[in-house]
Amino acid sequence: MKKVAVILSGCGVYDGAEIHESVLTLLALSQAGASVTCAAPNIKQAHVIDHNAGEPVEGETRNVLTEAARISRGEISAVDDLVVGDFDAILFPGGFGAAKNLSTLAFDGPEFTVDPSISKLVSDAHEAGLVLGFMCIAPAIGAAVLGSKSVQLTIGNDAGTAAALESKGAKHIDCSVNEIAVDESLKVVSTPAYMLAESIADAESGIRKLVNKVLELT
Repeated sequence: MKKVAVILSGCGVYDGAEIHESVLTLLALSQAGASVTCAAPNIKQAHVIDHNAGEPVEGETRNVLTEAARISRGEISAVDDLVVGDFDAILFPGGFGAAKNLSTLAFDGPEFTVDPSISKLVSDAHEAGLVLGFMCIAPAIGAAVLGSKSVQLTIGNDAGTAAALESKGAKHIDCSVNEIAVDESLKVVSTPAYMLAESIADAESGIRKLVNKVLELT
């Protein structure tokens, strides 16, 4: 049985992990018979968004790990507690949490950095030969950590975001919503998901292909 860690960045598209992408990932992994561990960094969210109003909530703070546990139904580990050798692959659903909590892309643009615990996880996983999968805006994390190796990734076809990834040394591959970009040599798979998806069905196709390819490469 393949063992996969799914790294969440909170709960909710505007300030955490994209819920549809996260659930579709977990569903595809379950259908493929993989063993899954959900994890998140034990850090404070960058901010809290009222998803009904679409505006920041002043004076409210939330914890990324605590919020991510909503998606995983309470079963979750802190990223710092993961042992890379226990897994065959690590997957990152998207959502603004990947660009606000796991990295600073949403605030700093091309000058963005990645949370140290996430950077270490990705670097250690790559060095150990694990397969890495990134969805939606999460490929920015792969670009920052593996850019020196000219990793090939996709966020769809947005020129500005692609340029931010390429500023880190990554090579961006334009990709449609229902397809994946595969870097065979570095064992990295990515898909645009809600960077391009207009419905949950749009997102499902690419995510399912990503999960299947990740498991194939393990």
